[in-house]
Amino acid sequence: MTGRTSGAGRAGRVRTWPTGDLGDGTYRNPVLAADWSDPDVVRVGEDFYLTASSFGRAPGLPILHSRDLVNWSLVGHALERLLPETSFAAPQHDRGVWAPSLRHHDGRFWIFWGDPDHGIWQINSPTVRGEWSTPHLVKAGRGLIDACPLWDDETGEAYLVHGWAKSRSGVNNRLTGHRMSADGTELLDEGKTIVDADLLPGWFTLEGPKLYRHDGWFWIFAPAGGVATGWQGAFRSRSFFGPYEERVVLEQGGTDVNGPHQGGWVRTGRGEDWFLHFQERGAYGRVVHLQPMRWDDGWPVIGDEGVPVLVHPKPALPPQPSSAPATDDDFPGGRFGRQWQWTANPREGWTTQHSADGLRLGCGRTEETDDLRRLPHILTQRLPAHPCTVEVDLRLDSQEPGARAGIAVLGDAYSWIGLRREADGTSRLVHRFAPVSADRERDAAFGRPVPEDRVRLRIEIGAGARCRFSYSLGDPAEGVPSGQVFSATPWRWVGALIGLFAAAPTGTGPAGTADFTTFRITPRDIPPREESRR
Repeated sequence: MTGRTSGAGRAGRVRTWPTGDLGDGTYRNPVLAADWSDPDVVRVGEDFYLTASSFGRAPGLPILHSRDLVNWSLVGHALERLLPETSFAAPQHDRGVWAPSLRHHDGRFWIFWGDPDHGIWQINSPTVRGEWSTPHLVKAGRGLIDACPLWDDETGEAYLVHGWAKSRSGVNNRLTGHRMSADGTELLDEGKTIVDADLLPGWFTLEGPKLYRHDGWFWIFAPAGGVATGWQGAFRSRSFFGPYEERVVLEQGGTDVNGPHQGGWVRTGRGEDWFLHFQERGAYGRVVHLQPMRWDDGWPVIGDEGVPVLVHPKPALPPQPSSAPATDDDFPGGRFGRQWQWTANPREGWTTQHSADGLRLGCGRTEETDDLRRLPHILTQRLPAHPCTVEVDLRLDSQEPGARAGIAVLGDAYSWIGLRREADGTSRLVHRFAPVSADRERDAAFGRPVPEDRVRLRIEIGAGARCRFSYSLGDPAEGVPSGQVFSATPWRWVGALIGLFAAAPTGTGPAGTADFTTFRITPRDIPPREESRR
């Protein structure tokens, strides 16, 4: 089935689904409607676990859990801080953790990933929610990305495959294979090109390999053709080092799922095969789709005869409550939920724990108050890929002239609304933006005095990630529009983010704090005409 849900063309208003579960034994893609880039998945018993790229944000390597491959919850992160520490003291939005692989072997969970500027890293843990090992650099070098291990139960050998980033190494479109030590700490040879897609007519930008053993074959599932326009390939060989034969096993076809890209294959306890992959959606980032998979004539067939499904029966697994990764937060005791990540490795003083609810952000002193893209102490979460309303209450406690705090939609271009402390001690509502090509902000709307230093901030996000900003000084229901509609933009590899921040100009002494309370993201209905443009 590749058509839209039956309600998509009805008169009136259309509900957009925060979760892919339609509640009638079917699901609708994407099953994860936000930027869970480069997903990989593993089954352990009756549980499925998924991780994804986190690039330069901390904590990194999110861990999601599901019992049915449709309903997911975020249960933690495997990487508390990025290494080397000095490289991620400032924002590195398109660097860091690229395309991790998640495996379970010898009673332990393993994650391998490539950092394009430093090399291939590995961490492991006996429990997915437990304390993970210190990151270990398995292979140093620039341009090493998309690493995936394999422990071969048939031979007792261990292997590793990875791709290449041309921006750092000068080469791409090839996969390199190594023998690896059984403990996953070192590579046992210099490596060999096992797939050279320059020799395959029409193939380009081969990347994101996932390595498996099945039916006596070594299998590499890997996409090519670029994230926005490419396809998913499968390669097989009787020997790890090749030669490999290839086949395209998933492509856009007549659907609106552009460039179905890299992901992971998983088999349920009942023997069903499924494939999770991403679709690049601009400001929304890389949303995750679930595709049925079967084997025919020794090759995988993914989706509906090789094209993505939109609506499909759920896996034959016990029914589960509808769920999606959390977004809302009351910040109990000043602590924030798992859905939040900093834009760099965190430091002391960025938050303060206390006895009440609410996030207390320190107004970190910085020279970068006029460009949020360079601010390390922004607390962010993913922009939902469905129309919604984002709200938060803000109180600016800092008395430092020039201190400011607010909520932002952050990408290559960004816009924020919040409060700023003026030189005369008053606070003023401000709404500012920075275009992609600008290194300083501009006013998005005329501000106004805020006598009690308190405001409710609101962003209505519609189709195409178009954002309307507003605020309330009294009755929360009486929102005052502010500025023009802002169209969110992605980073180079990352979708747009929602961020909370507090900052003050450089100086001496404490800069004060800002308190955020009652953060909510509420899905909303949209008119059918607007839905048709998505």
